[in-house]
Amino acid sequence: MQQPEQSTDLLDQVLDHDGILRLTLNDVRRRNALSEAMLTQLGTAFAEAGANPQVRVIVLAAHGPAFCAGHDLKEMTAGRDAEDNGRAYFSKVMAMCSGVMQAIVNCPKPVIAEVAGTATAAGCQLVASCDLAYAADNVRFSTPGVHIGLFCSTPMVALSRNVADKHAMEMLLTGDMTPANRAMEIGLVNQVVASDELQAVTMDVARKIASKSSLTLATGKRAFYAQRGMPLDEAYDYASRVMVDNMMALDAQEGIGAFIEKRQPAWQDA
Repeated sequence: MQQPEQSTDLLDQVLDHDGILRLTLNDVRRRNALSEAMLTQLGTAFAEAGANPQVRVIVLAAHGPAFCAGHDLKEMTAGRDAEDNGRAYFSKVMAMCSGVMQAIVNCPKPVIAEVAGTATAAGCQLVASCDLAYAADNVRFSTPGVHIGLFCSTPMVALSRNVADKHAMEMLLTGDMTPANRAMEIGLVNQVVASDELQAVTMDVARKIASKSSLTLATGKRAFYAQRGMPLDEAYDYASRVMVDNMMALDAQEGIGAFIEKRQPAWQDA
C-alpha cells in the first residue's frame, strides 16, 4: 500500500510499502525548471528522505514532456534588476543548485532518475547527478548553454563525472541534442526502454535495490564517490578500511550466514 502523497505545489512525493520514495517534478507549465522554489523543495525532500529510515530508495521522475529544462531563465533575467546587475543573485542560485546536486550524491539512499521527457542544461545535470538513470527511447539530452552565450559550466561537473571527456566536450561545445540511445552509449543513462515500459522497469530496479540492507547500500554509495578522486593506493587503503568496518556490521554477519545456510537474510540495517 502506498502512503498518502506529501505533495507541494511543485513536487509530488509518494512512499510505497517497499520503501521506494517517488519524487515527481510537477511544474509542467515551466517545463519543471529549477526555479528557486523548485531547488528549495528538492533540497528539503532529499534531506528528509536521507534521514527517514522508512525510505530505502528514491526515484526522481517528472510530469509533462520535459524532465527538467534547467534553470528558469526568466527568473534569472529578472535578477539583473539589482544594482550589481544580478551577480549576488546568480551566485545564490548557483549555490542552491550545486547544493541540490551534491545532496543527491551525498544522500545515503540510492537515487534513480526516471527520465520520460527532455533533460537540458541543469536538467541534464540533474540526471547525471543521480546514481542510476533509465530513459524512455524518445527523450533527448543536451547542455545547450553555448547557444545563448552561457557555457554549461555547472552541468559540466556532473556530466564529466559520468561520460568520457570527449563525449562530454562534444555535448558542451556543440549544445546539440543527444538521443536517448546515444546517451546510453556514452554512459549518461543505464538503459533505454519504450516509454510505456519506463516506470515498470525503473520500479523493478528500485525494488531490487530496496530489498538490500540499507546500511550496506549507504556504506557502498559513500565509498564509491569518496574513492573516485583518490590515487590508486589511497583508494585501496580507504576501501580496505571500509570493507573491514562493513564486515563488523550485523547485516554482513547475517548476510554471510544466510548465504552459507541457503536462506533469505533478515536485515536489521545495522
